[in-house]
Amino acid sequence: MNSITIPVKANDHPHLRPLNMLRDLSAVADLIEICFSPTMDNEGQRYISDMRRASHDDSFLRWASRMTETASLPLMGYVWEQDGRIIGNASLIPFRDKGKRVYLIANVATHPDYRRHGIGRALTERVMKQARDKRASAIWLHVRDDNYGAIKLYQDLGFQEIARRTTWQANLDARLSYPDADIKIVPRHPRFWALQQEWLRRLYPEALSWYHSWNLNALRPGLWNWLYLLFIDFNVKQWAAVRGDKLLATLTWLPQGGRSESLYAATLPALPKEHRDDVSGAAPGRHEDEAPDPEALTSLLIHARSMATYRPQLTLEFPADEMAEAIRAAGFKARRTLLWMRA
Repeated sequence: MNSITIPVKANDHPHLRPLNMLRDLSAVADLIEICFSPTMDNEGQRYISDMRRASHDDSFLRWASRMTETASLPLMGYVWEQDGRIIGNASLIPFRDKGKRVYLIANVATHPDYRRHGIGRALTERVMKQARDKRASAIWLHVRDDNYGAIKLYQDLGFQEIARRTTWQANLDARLSYPDADIKIVPRHPRFWALQQEWLRRLYPEALSWYHSWNLNALRPGLWNWLYLLFIDFNVKQWAAVRGDKLLATLTWLPQGGRSESLYAATLPALPKEHRDDVSGAAPGRHEDEAPDPEALTSLLIHARSMATYRPQLTLEFPADEMAEAIRAAGFKARRTLLWMRA
């Protein structure tokens, strides 16, 4: 492999060019698989399969080439082509946040044989410029928490960590047993909505709402909302964990129409790290009754896993390190922890 010297203006480099979806999609899928297969979960594998399937669908490619601002596949971005093949990629995926344009940089990948030459940095800088040329109100990216080199690169380019979140997954299993606790799992009652809403807003903050396809108001109790969900055939399941008449936690099951279903848990705020091992379970200035109840969350997650087995997998995204033991106790495994970074 020849040595590479990248000029100051990376977009002027002869190996750097815009993604041509009509001919590049399959090669980009191969590159992403090479670079990320050791850490790729089922969702990532399906994503690669979708890219390959789309690359052989001429009618889709012709349509998508005119719809780069609305499609979810990586139809915008830049590639690095060298030695007759694509060895670097950075995709740009559009979103909307309250009417404003937001772009997610994704699939930043450099072939292992060509790393440590600044290709990833050049590609990232170029798609950042592309997003700004399109008047982006914000540019986001996700990076694994153990990818220290990439985190340092993105920090150098002006990205700041906004959130750190773990994706947990588990299969359904009707044979599960509940923890031995005085906790009952009941349907979510309308009187719980105020607390549930408060907890959900903390755990799934507004700053990240552009990425999720669901609306918090879809969980609001009331006849009109129930009729609306019935009309659009959106079967939301909601449960609450209670001790007596005290609400401890809630869990929402939102259908996604794919091989995995999404769960959204709502609990009391976690204690500061320095007080999590306190036998009283409460921090100074905070009553013991206001501490989160790990068994409540565990019971809710086991309840969800014990439902009918027509879906193979449940997915829960949650703030990293928060209630991790309670989630593991329900049989969930951590698949990845991502930093959400914004520039």
